[in-house]
Amino acid sequence: MATSIQTSNRRKSLVIVPVVLGVFLFGTAGHATRAADAEPNFEKWEASIQKFERQDKETSPPQGANLFVGSSSIRLWKIDKSFPDFKTINRGFGGSEIADSIHFADRIILKYRPAVVLLYAGDNDISHGKSAETVAADFQKFVAVVRKDLPDAVIAFIAIKPSIKRWSLVAEIQQANEAVAAICNKDEKLTYVDIFQPMLGQDGKPRPELFLKDGLHLNEEGYRVWASIVRPLLK
Repeated sequence: MATSIQTSNRRKSLVIVPVVLGVFLFGTAGHATRAADAEPNFEKWEASIQKFERQDKETSPPQGANLFVGSSSIRLWKIDKSFPDFKTINRGFGGSEIADSIHFADRIILKYRPAVVLLYAGDNDISHGKSAETVAADFQKFVAVVRKDLPDAVIAFIAIKPSIKRWSLVAEIQQANEAVAAICNKDEKLTYVDIFQPMLGQDGKPRPELFLKDGLHLNEEGYRVWASIVRPLLK
């Protein structure tokens, strides 16, 4: 059975706990409809994807590495410094949603044959009006695309973080996290990585000391929290 990985807010020792499945409700009809009506614009990411391809020509990334993909929380993460003892690849492109990583999977994931794929996405999806149900469904599509070419790869979903800027969306974020956790709990090669709870303070709200001034992106301390939780997954 898959597990979620979690750490205490007050200590750095790692604790692995079972995924707790809750009863979740999905977003309002209007909230979901706005997202459903919008056609994805994959073309806007072409410059970012081509930049990765130019980097590949200059320095060939390792095969069988730990590949991080997703939105700006991945793009801004200095993963090589967080995990200097592991082979890693960073393929984060800021502002992206799960659907974008699916669309470009052959160009930014599959060709590297990673042993572990760590996805952080869903944050922008919900901010742009998608429901928790859509986020969970898109995660399943992402898994299917990766599994088709990489059946043995471990796929980890880094929970959608609680942020100061998007705290008004926390109910939908929690519902999406619970939905994805439920999916991961049924598959031993899927892992839900719980960074949500460790990022909350005693008051149950996001810890300000983990964020940049924008209240959305992580600072060095925030990434230290993430790294301590993610490290046990890496190969």
